[in-house]
Amino acid sequence: MGHKEKNGGVGKKRAASTPSIQNRKARHDYHILESLEAGIALKGCEVKSIRDGKIQLHESYVRIKDGEAWLVGCHIAPYKNLNTFEEYYPDRERKLLMHRRQIAKLYSQIKEKGLTLLPLKLYFARGKVKLEVGLGKGKRLYDKREDMKTKEANREMDRAMKDR
Repeated sequence: MGHKEKNGGVGKKRAASTPSIQNRKARHDYHILESLEAGIALKGCEVKSIRDGKIQLHESYVRIKDGEAWLVGCHIAPYKNLNTFEEYYPDRERKLLMHRRQIAKLYSQIKEKGLTLLPLKLYFARGKVKLEVGLGKGKRLYDKREDMKTKEANREMDRAMKDR
């Protein structure tokens, strides 16, 4: 005889495919020295919009102001079924949820070394929206060219190995 589960024999509900939004421009323009995970304070309609993949990270950055970290320049499109009467601002600053010690450490590194805080990746972890924040140093033009050459060389090697 089969073993029935508590919920009437129905298996667990499968998780919907949750998007993982990458900021490719950040990795192209900056050397990422360190990265860490942070939560974001969002409204419910923003979370639904992110699940639909309606978010742009490519022009955004993280600013530390009054001991708090804020995501600036991130555009989250309004949710298509939004039916509230309050105004929605898609480009508003969103507070990042990090420990005070982490913020203080990042702030000191930014001030001393002239580094930049960038959002690298946005994803869902256990139902919560998480943002991978990276501490980056700007690349020079010749660094970008060198990276492109190595990528192209690796592609050529992969193609040659595939043909064998």
